[in-house]
Amino acid sequence: IIIIMFRKTPITAQMNKYDTIIIGSGPVGLSLAKSLSNANFSVCVIDRQTAKDLSSPPYDGREVAITHFSKRILKDIGSWDLIDESCISQLKEAKVVNGHSPYSLHFDFEDTNQSTLGYLIPNHKIKSAIFSSIIDDPKITFKEQSSSKSFHIDPVGVEVELDSGEIIHGELLVAADGRLSGSRRQMGIPAEVKDFGKTVIVCKMNHEIEHENIAYECFHYGRTLAVLPMVGKQCSVVITVHSDKAKDILDQDDTVFSHDIAERFNHRLGKMSIASEKFSYPLFASHADHFHAERFALVGDASVGMHPVTAHGFNLGLRGIDTLTRILNEAKSSNEPFYTKENLKKYNQKHQMNTRTLYYGTNLIVDLFNSERSYAKFMRRFALRFGNNVWPIKKMIMDQLTETK
Repeated sequence: IIIIMFRKTPITAQMNKYDTIIIGSGPVGLSLAKSLSNANFSVCVIDRQTAKDLSSPPYDGREVAITHFSKRILKDIGSWDLIDESCISQLKEAKVVNGHSPYSLHFDFEDTNQSTLGYLIPNHKIKSAIFSSIIDDPKITFKEQSSSKSFHIDPVGVEVELDSGEIIHGELLVAADGRLSGSRRQMGIPAEVKDFGKTVIVCKMNHEIEHENIAYECFHYGRTLAVLPMVGKQCSVVITVHSDKAKDILDQDDTVFSHDIAERFNHRLGKMSIASEKFSYPLFASHADHFHAERFALVGDASVGMHPVTAHGFNLGLRGIDTLTRILNEAKSSNEPFYTKENLKKYNQKHQMNTRTLYYGTNLIVDLFNSERSYAKFMRRFALRFGNNVWPIKKMIMDQLTETK
């Protein structure tokens, strides 16, 4: 009788107690779950989606540029080898073009110690591979079709009430719920949100001429056009336009659209034809004032949501979870509480240092290269030549793409 009285309540609490609770099952949130599991943390992931949706997500038009550092992280957590090798395209060169000028800022893998600048992989393939790496992990619990109704944090721990009424407990709560993070808002953490007033339109296209694994970013007046090499004679086309012009492009006949893209790209790839539906996404960036609070941390887009022009978004997200895992694991290995505000402050300082300059620098580049004022056009020409001819600047950019640790 005594045993029954003492075990009655604690068993339920123990079954619902985790080292870390993660809200959001995007690629960064799931990568963090696997990274922490590998470091022997118990993890619970909460998301509105189902396991079936995450195991085979639909094609969404987005291709993700992966740096060597990100490849190393994905390998470490067991996701890289689960990505279909036949859909991984190598990025050998990158060219930045201003208007219709033949001059370009040029990056070449031959100026590095790697065989490629990076990799281009369909977003849905990355998501599927990461989810596959966690689904049978005994240290990870996935709460599908669930959302956080409310949560409470105090010196004793974290309590999360799900919309189903279930209560779960943890030592640390991590928000990985996107740029407009509701969890971040609930914690009272301010964030700068920059709305560019533009829309990104993405699709896949076939073309006649080999792309030679060269990625292009073309800053045309009033819009930008990125053409990114996929496997075979296919490319990912990324158009950025003022949002009031987006519908006209989305509604364009496929033949008219294909001819227009080939024309704007100066027929570098010969005849082009659209090979998928067009997808559109509103364009805004965000940066939280700080990435931590009492027993609470922000990762992925909930911490920093980047403009896609420099392809840093997902890569910064992976860098953040690598930093957070290292710091939490060091504390745990030293038999110290890993969830303290003082410990999370180390993550905040490190990741702020990695993100702030890139965030504001990227926004500055976007504003400069999208302005149609005469001084901006002059500065663009100057910036491209400066980047090409000042080797330390160019090397710094390429080192960031090809570093592995």
